[in-house]
Amino acid sequence: MLEGFQNAAKITELRRRLFFTLGMLAVYRVGVAIPTPGIDGESLAAFFEQAASTVFGLVNLFSGGALERFSIFALGIMPYISASIILQLLTVVVPTLERLSKEGELGRRKITQYTRYSTVGLSLVQGFFISIGLEQIQAPGGNSVVFEPGWSFRLMTMITLTAGTAFIMWLGEQITERGIGNGISLVIFAGIVASIPSAVTATTEFVREGELGILTVGLLLVGMVAIVGAVIFMERSQRRIPVQYAKRMVGRKVYGGQSSHLPLKINTAGVIPPIFASSVLIFPVTIAGFSEHAWAQAVADILAPGSSIYNLAYVAMIIFFCYFYTAVVFNPTDVADNMKKYGGFIPGIRPGQRTAEYIDRVLSRITLSGAIYVAIICVIPNLLVSFFNVPFFFGGTALLIVVGVALDTVGQMETQIMMRNYEGFMKRGRIRGRRG
Repeated sequence: MLEGFQNAAKITELRRRLFFTLGMLAVYRVGVAIPTPGIDGESLAAFFEQAASTVFGLVNLFSGGALERFSIFALGIMPYISASIILQLLTVVVPTLERLSKEGELGRRKITQYTRYSTVGLSLVQGFFISIGLEQIQAPGGNSVVFEPGWSFRLMTMITLTAGTAFIMWLGEQITERGIGNGISLVIFAGIVASIPSAVTATTEFVREGELGILTVGLLLVGMVAIVGAVIFMERSQRRIPVQYAKRMVGRKVYGGQSSHLPLKINTAGVIPPIFASSVLIFPVTIAGFSEHAWAQAVADILAPGSSIYNLAYVAMIIFFCYFYTAVVFNPTDVADNMKKYGGFIPGIRPGQRTAEYIDRVLSRITLSGAIYVAIICVIPNLLVSFFNVPFFFGGTALLIVVGVALDTVGQMETQIMMRNYEGFMKRGRIRGRRG
């Protein structure tokens, strides 16, 4: 691994891309520390200590702590992710978007442009409601978190947060084009990793105060290493369906006749299902937190993160969204038609509809395995906190993102090295890029 990084330093283009990526991520972390005007930072931090289990805690995690400080990057990249997911879902039901998705590079650019516009619109709406919510929030000491409530504060907050999100979106696109790895994913990765020092400090304090034993910390570290290894194994796992291409005569040349395979990832949906499931389950708790009715508090208690009902609902919704999102992004009929167009077929399966049915049947089986794996990874932290009273500072969603982005980035770096006849990062095996 170290020898691979030494080889990476010898390649001018790769070295330039790495420095550019690190520089853009440094700019992002600087922006996280710049506060939005008109906010009492101490009162807001006290409020977030009690709101860690709400949707604010989820957004704060993906923004790298920017929401807790209410910086100019408080919304983070979540509006862009939401806009991207919405457009992907609309591609299935809107014929115009479906045609654009099949037009190659030109259609992709058009959809990207729609995603940018949708991101700005979502940021404005979220900024407006957040500004109204901030005016109504009182810290545990009774102090208001807004110095001067009113329309001036709301407009200023909307413009500031929208500009911050647009800048992060631009920054991520620049990393993708001129850096290494997927820019948006790396921005989320940087925000999650930035909270590791505070987690280590908190764990040290628990050990010092006697709330955690050395043996417990050691078991936690061993468990985390095992979980990370399991995530790496499952993210790289795939079912390969053999594909045979028939020979074709084009002029005087013979094409085809070779064997290939159709790779189907075990976890095709990636981290989208736990993000969707967390948002859907935490939203009622957040709304109930602003209400004083008895039924609202009952709902908040039932769906509180860590409760048995929450864990069961979380697992069920992860499995549902795994199937739903896989059905959206992977169309067996289109794959079968493209395979038939180029003379490919699965041995023992008729081309066309039978091939589509076979691929769909295989995909449904491996999606169940992937959904169960994602559910287990996401529920383990909740079980540690609930049943064993052990603090766990990172949720399963964050762990999936960190490991997946790291695999994808290292894989792209190895590809750059292999293209220039350098030995890869791993002497045995290769790091495959992460899709989904």
